[in-house]
Amino acid sequence: MPKMKTKKAASKRFRITGKGRVRRPKAGGNHGMQEKSRKRLRRLRQNDMVHGSMEKRAKRLLPYG
Repeated sequence: MPKMKTKKAASKRFRITGKGRVRRPKAGGNHGMQEKSRKRLRRLRQNDMVHGSMEKRAKRLLPYG
């Protein structure tokens, strides 16, 4: 049986935590920074979790998930 290939787009976007949840970066932190407040930009640096209803789909894209 061949190994399952990792979906490279998903591996760049998601990480699995120690407890098995899926971590993702927050959206909106790439361009148009001058219009956003410093407080908002600091918040965007933090990671976020994938919602529980979408977690199973995200894990299916990662063989180690």
